[in-house]
Amino acid sequence: MLSGILVFSLLFFFLPDTCAHVLAAGRLQPVDGVPVIVIDPGHGGENLGTQAGGIWDEKYMDMVTAQALYDELSLYDDVEVYLTRTNDVDVSFQERAAFARSVNADFLFSIHYNASETHELFGSEVWVPLTAPFNNYGYQAGYELLQGMQERGLLVRGIKTREGERGEYYAIIRETVALGIPAAIIEHCHVDEDRDKGYCASEEDLVRFGKEDAAAIARYFGLKSTALQVDYSDYPLVEAGGANPVPSTLRDETPPDVCRIEFLSADYETGVLSFTLSAADYDSPLLYYTYSLDGGRTYSERNAWPGSDVLSGKYEDTFTLNLVVPSGTKPSVIVRAYNMFDPYTESNRYDSAITFSYGQDAPTEDGGPSSAGEGEVPGTGTSPDADTRDPASSGTGTQDPASPGTDTRDPAAKPVSGSAVAGEKQVSFVTFLEICLVIVIFLFIILLVSQGIAYHNRKRRRRRGRRELQSRKEDGDTRNQLR
Repeated sequence: MLSGILVFSLLFFFLPDTCAHVLAAGRLQPVDGVPVIVIDPGHGGENLGTQAGGIWDEKYMDMVTAQALYDELSLYDDVEVYLTRTNDVDVSFQERAAFARSVNADFLFSIHYNASETHELFGSEVWVPLTAPFNNYGYQAGYELLQGMQERGLLVRGIKTREGERGEYYAIIRETVALGIPAAIIEHCHVDEDRDKGYCASEEDLVRFGKEDAAAIARYFGLKSTALQVDYSDYPLVEAGGANPVPSTLRDETPPDVCRIEFLSADYETGVLSFTLSAADYDSPLLYYTYSLDGGRTYSERNAWPGSDVLSGKYEDTFTLNLVVPSGTKPSVIVRAYNMFDPYTESNRYDSAITFSYGQDAPTEDGGPSSAGEGEVPGTGTSPDADTRDPASSGTGTQDPASPGTDTRDPAAKPVSGSAVAGEKQVSFVTFLEICLVIVIFLFIILLVSQGIAYHNRKRRRRRGRRELQSRKEDGDTRNQLR
């Protein structure tokens, strides 16, 4: 008995590393032997991918990142790594999936960069299969990939799946899943949005994405590297949203449940208008907000929702929103709250009764005060139930202009420039000149009309004089004949 226990202990002690990382805690995907990973650089050949970034075609960016991922992941022990293409050629989705099947791949990662039709979205996202159990595997791998991007400063848009007419929406996922291979599409950032452009502006940036992807994949598979001196053999993975994470990743077409603004104060000297913004979505985390100062005719660019962390499902449900109103504006404010799948809900509208005019203490033209904190109180609304998705959160907060995934822009409206008042004076002077010109034209028309009337009267008097002269002449001739 003792000898049996001793033998078992020795065998366990001397188990090869390939078994050790297969048994890494928390990973749902079973792997037999050495993991086989296929890296798929998106697009290629005549398929350029997005060109919205204005620097490179996406196919080139995908290849640079994929090659860096391949090189870095190859430095790990006991792993096989392949590329679906190594040069600029067209490869069909079926060919990519078939190649992965031919090497007995355990996972295919498709490398991409993103762009939106409106050029206003920013952040990183990972698309995973709809089909179980591949959805679970994709969720755990996607979590590690996005966690690295979040630490880098990018806004995380989420781990997502989408249903199409033939099941899986995206072709590369559909083709690989059909062959029994898990797959994920990595959309690193949006190349067409200023807050993301800085993350992919150079080849060094693209290479860095590849290296960070490699570390995330190594964590997922529990790999270790003698060359890099890292060991993820016992790395714990996140639970994949329970046994079935599909509901949390499936595209949510419903808008947020609540979005309300409540007036706090107005500073008519500086143009700062403050609100309490309260919103909640009971299906998806909130991700962005925009605002309108003109009653919904135009909206600001998208801003990251404070405290938004779609990986944990947390966000601030209430925060203070400070907006800078341009001088000479009577604001009509509406706010939109967007969830991680982009549907939005509009808030109630706040209509100011007072025109903002910087630096004036006297009442404005519409009779309202211009001192700070005075003025109208809009139709108020109550905040939603304090369900912040974060038990440790107080439920209130102040807007941080350095929101996750953005640069240090002020999320409030951009302040007017120092020449705004001079511009208004210039506009007033031009208006005065236009009025003067209209008056001059009107007087000129009156002069022309009066001259025409006078000329007509003179002409009529001359005709009458000639008739009278002719009449007198005829009377004289008649009198002469009578004599």
